[in-house]
Amino acid sequence: MKKNLPVTQTERTFPEHQKLISSTDLKGRIRHCNDAFVDVSGFSREELIGKAHNIVRHPDMPPEAYENMWGHLKAGKPWMGMVKNRCKNGDFYWVSAYVTPVTENGKVVGYESVRTCPDRTDVNRAKMIIKSTF
Repeated sequence: MKKNLPVTQTERTFPEHQKLISSTDLKGRIRHCNDAFVDVSGFSREELIGKAHNIVRHPDMPPEAYENMWGHLKAGKPWMGMVKNRCKNGDFYWVSAYVTPVTENGKVVGYESVRTCPDRTDVNRAKMIIKSTF
């Protein structure tokens, strides 16, 4: 698995009402991303479009979390979870992610992810689970 660097210990937060939205093709390459995703991630739109969504993957996230997500998506089911992402400069941000298959004429053609700012209680719970399980 690719290890995105650099990594800092600085957390980036964003407003609770803000939604980070992106859509990908079947291989996880970004086709669209909204301004909020660009702003929070620190990557330019040009750096994101066409790249694998794992460009924002933080090395603290266990591979099993992504295996679980892809298992759901490839079965045509949505997935929800807490994810720690990495900004371009190495800072990190937590999201509550909802990822769903996008269908056209009954066939899955890609995926859409809507991420929101999680409650701190949920972030702390996710940290404990990651630390104790992985």
